[in-house]
Amino acid sequence: MLTPAAPKKLFLLDAYALIYRAYFAFAKNPRVNSKGENTSAAFGFTNVLIDILKTEQPTHIAVVFDPPGANKCPKTSAR
Repeated sequence: MLTPAAPKKLFLLDAYALIYRAYFAFAKNPRVNSKGENTSAAFGFTNVLIDILKTEQPTHIAVVFDPPGANKCPKTSAR
């Protein structure tokens, strides 16, 4: 239960970084389901999420995904 005096703990998770890491962590021994589909990324991501929830016990958590399309950041000029 949140109270004004209770400390709050926020975790922001970079979804694509965790998915990428999890996929390649099992590259030599991929996790597959009964249909033969590779589920390594989902398995690894879920394990990280469960581990954070159990060990850190955050009051708030958000999973952040990259926006679709190319990077929209303006290019910086050399000075």
